[in-house]
Amino acid sequence: MVAAGHPVTAESGAQVLREGGNAVDAAICSVATSFITESLLTGIGAGGFMLVHDPGAESVLVDFFVAAGGADGAERSAELVPIPVDFGDTVQVFNVGAASCGVPGTLAGLDHVARRFGSVPLERLVAPAVELAREGVRITPEQAYFHEILSPILVLTPECAALYEPEGRPLEAGDLFRFPDAGDALERFAAEGAEPFYGGDAGRAAADWVRERGGTLGPGDMAAYEPIERRPVEAAFRGATVLTNPPPSSGGILIAYALAVLERLGDRSGVEQLMLATEAANERRTEEFAEGLHDPEFVGDFLSREPPPSLGSTTHISVMDAAGMCASVTCSNGTGSGLVVPGTGFHVNNMLGEEDLNPGGFHRIPPGRRVSSMMAPTVALRDGETVLGLGSAGSNRIRSAILSVAVRVLEQGMDADRAVRAPRIHFEAGTVQAEPGVDEEGLAALEGRGVPVVRWSRPNVYFGGVQAVARDPAGGGMSGGGDPRRGGAVVVADGRAGLG
Repeated sequence: MVAAGHPVTAESGAQVLREGGNAVDAAICSVATSFITESLLTGIGAGGFMLVHDPGAESVLVDFFVAAGGADGAERSAELVPIPVDFGDTVQVFNVGAASCGVPGTLAGLDHVARRFGSVPLERLVAPAVELAREGVRITPEQAYFHEILSPILVLTPECAALYEPEGRPLEAGDLFRFPDAGDALERFAAEGAEPFYGGDAGRAAADWVRERGGTLGPGDMAAYEPIERRPVEAAFRGATVLTNPPPSSGGILIAYALAVLERLGDRSGVEQLMLATEAANERRTEEFAEGLHDPEFVGDFLSREPPPSLGSTTHISVMDAAGMCASVTCSNGTGSGLVVPGTGFHVNNMLGEEDLNPGGFHRIPPGRRVSSMMAPTVALRDGETVLGLGSAGSNRIRSAILSVAVRVLEQGMDADRAVRAPRIHFEAGTVQAEPGVDEEGLAALEGRGVPVVRWSRPNVYFGGVQAVARDPAGGGMSGGGDPRRGGAVVVADGRAGLG
């Protein structure tokens, strides 16, 4: 089963499973396909993480997220360009331009996991993406929404505008989107691996393009980049072992902490409990926390701490195969920087301009260091068997989205589809944001305690994009959730399909 943010993304991975590929093969194919079907949110210029659980083997988190540039010694000569993005009921500012560009990792990561876990040639795995890049993919209503709200970024440079608004307007539902440079790049990747895009001519072209426009990305940064294998963070929750993204990323450890808080608060996680757990994690996210993420001894100390006294544009793909192997992979380009490098397939990320990923201030991350991410591909086990694989898009709403779905599956016994569709809350800056359908009694109780509540008029992509697969070890039945907020889809390998 494959759950992804676009029907074509999910179907491409499911076909690999039908042909005998494993969960990682399917995930690689789906990720490459998403570079075209969801190109505003991910791509060759992005970064990400893949959590792989193979029954009988040690689980591995492969970190291929964005790193800070500057190792070549160039000084930044451009400023971040702030762009307000209107979600309808709230506005969030994203910073773009050359100063926002970090070292991308997706092709290096896909190359690594293919060698480490894959069983199908890369040429086969990138074939759907190559064809779509050249022939085109129809814009869905959900993708059209992203083209609309991100339009100020997409016209930042002539190259970006030529790709995403070729007729001088945002692409609409039903329009055909083509990205031939990305198709050529993926075809080359399958034949030569990731090297040309890091130490070779394509990597140098991307670095030079950013550097000439005032950013710090240099050829040395690209050539030095390597994926890193890490041991996942573990958290116990309602009899399950939850594995998620470890430091130096922050999202996974904060989710693990929130789950531990919920475990202490009782057997039922309602609106108030979810808010309190999120609040507890938020209060721990201090400057000391940001520095501690780079200390190998930090994880155990952080997760053992008692809760505080006050307690009272990204994509995700989840794949589970018939043998129980699960690949949970999240990739993100942020909103993209607006810098498209001709002839390379790169639309470079804007991670150095994402406020939530730079809590200590912009341009403070040392060259070569990974940017701390909220992305948290997650797998849950019971008695060593996979019961849930999930992750989410959604900037700083990733944590609350994953937390809510995990609680509904592991505690409340929902199948993956119901859990993904259920209304969500997000607590930040002292205010609860709530989708329609959230328990009104619980919201009223929060207001009675003086907590402001913003009630949204309809579900929105603001609340993340969770893609989840679940399995009942006893009966072997599977369920999947493709987030309708992002046009998600679930496809099973016997050919039955369902759209979110």
